[in-house]
Amino acid sequence: MSTPAEPRTGGHLNDLLGPWIPHQRWYPAKGREARMEVVGALQLPVVGPGSGEDPDVRVLVHVVRVVGAATGAATDVVQVPLVHRRHAREDGAAHLVGVLSDADGGSWHVYDGPQDPAFTDALLALLAGGEPAEGLSADGSRTSAAGTATGRRPQGASTPAPGSPARVLRGEQSNTSIIVEPAEGEPVIVKVFRTLHAGRNPDVEVQAAMTAAGVDAVPHLAGWLEGSWAASPGDTGDALVSGDLAVASEFLSGAQDAWREATAAVAEGRDFSGPARDLGAATAQVHRALAAELPSRPATAADAEELVAGLRRRTDWALESAPALAEHADALRAAVGRLDLTGLPDLQRVHGDYHLGQVLLVPGRGWVLLDFEGEPLRPLSERTLPDLALRDVAGMLRSFDYAARQAGGGEAGQAWAASARDAFCEGYAGVTGADPRERGDLLDALELDKALYEVVYETRNRPDWVPVPLAAVERILAG
Repeated sequence: MSTPAEPRTGGHLNDLLGPWIPHQRWYPAKGREARMEVVGALQLPVVGPGSGEDPDVRVLVHVVRVVGAATGAATDVVQVPLVHRRHAREDGAAHLVGVLSDADGGSWHVYDGPQDPAFTDALLALLAGGEPAEGLSADGSRTSAAGTATGRRPQGASTPAPGSPARVLRGEQSNTSIIVEPAEGEPVIVKVFRTLHAGRNPDVEVQAAMTAAGVDAVPHLAGWLEGSWAASPGDTGDALVSGDLAVASEFLSGAQDAWREATAAVAEGRDFSGPARDLGAATAQVHRALAAELPSRPATAADAEELVAGLRRRTDWALESAPALAEHADALRAAVGRLDLTGLPDLQRVHGDYHLGQVLLVPGRGWVLLDFEGEPLRPLSERTLPDLALRDVAGMLRSFDYAARQAGGGEAGQAWAASARDAFCEGYAGVTGADPRERGDLLDALELDKALYEVVYETRNRPDWVPVPLAAVERILAG
């Protein structure tokens, strides 16, 4: 969202960030009372024509804790890149966070980092192997004891040079992506992770494994930015938390996302079974590669019990979070209580948040799967655990239903969705030899689990969309 026309001013960064962050699309605590607490900052090098440090420009990546107003406990840690400039940008009014006063009587114009070329250039310099960035100590000096940011690249990979034309991708909810298109060389898309977690980000880990395995149905990894930051305000040394800050991948020019392809087909009354069948096959190919390259294991009886218990927890969480589900409370709990999910398939790494918006149709290449971070509302530790490949299948089946309902297809749309769902399963079975529909009870349970998540997500982010997943909950409960 754009910054208000009248910029805020203040002598402390919290004066600017407190009112600004909750209005950003990537803010993770929508609908909840919370306050912001700056934990620390990393100072990135200012690069570009003319060389060296520019005393009138500072590129800072701020780490901010989102603290629950009622509990006082941190709910999320977010990354907030900002560019501080002594002089206002002529073209930057829409992305001005505010004006920050300093102790010397001067002021800094503070801009949203991804929307400022100084941040993009600093990011590209790090990804290209530049000197690591360091954190800022309490006295304002740079030191690795207060945090670091270091660029990494797979062998043989390259990224565009600083100064390359760049633009921010619109419409994202959880992260911020910057498309960099150099005059020479291959374009990349750099995803800046907004919510930070300790450990390897799944998007980095999966893309690295798939790139090494030569899988073309996943974007090739160009590099990533790993960092460390203070766990609490002023913490240094052993209190640092390590994780990934950003990932750079090949940018697939001329691609169309599957959501637009599908909704256009619904609107035009066009059969989608052919593309859906191909998408099922591509999904199965990626699942097969994930099972081969990343940890997998046989499922146990305890896993089946935990799946049912997890769905029970999800049900309780959804009922607490989404008032629209209240009338279905008894039916939901009864349905979960009847589940018997013994004899599960093997567990492996999966996509975790799979839907039509996570897939591109690339000319001459076919379907390409994106964004392996998993569900953004789940803890990272859960998102990286081996899971059922059928969970991704359930997610895509839900997405066909979304496309049909959102495009206003009515009964014809529902017939379209049923055809697409069947074709997807057929394409999947053509690669694996096992049709997902053969495990109807398990598939229904996973679809219900996904639909409950969607109801909560829409309640918090897009209330007008709540009827779409709510209809799926009602359909599954009705058998």
